[in-house]
Amino acid sequence: MLWQAWWLWLAFGVVLLLVEIAAPGFVALGLAVGAFVVGLLLLVVGVESLVWLLLIWAVASLIAWVVIRKLAGERKGQVKIWDTDINE
Repeated sequence: MLWQAWWLWLAFGVVLLLVEIAAPGFVALGLAVGAFVVGLLLLVVGVESLVWLLLIWAVASLIAWVVIRKLAGERKGQVKIWDTDINE
C-alpha cells in the first residue's frame, strides 16, 4: 500500500520542515519529527495498518512537540507589559 512506503513518510517530513521554515512556530517541526519516526520505523520494521501508523505519528509528534517547547519554548521576560501610555 502507498502509506507503507517509508520514503513517502520521509518526504512528508521534509515538506513539513519546509512549512516550519516558512511559518515558524514549532508545530510543523513536531509533526515533521513524527513523520521521520514513522518513516524510519517503516524502514526497519514495516507496519501493516494505517491506523497504527497514524497513531505512532500522532504520539511521536506530540512527544517531539513537548520536548521542543521545553528546550526552546517561551523565554522569561519575552512578554512586555506596558504600564504607561506612549502618548502621555
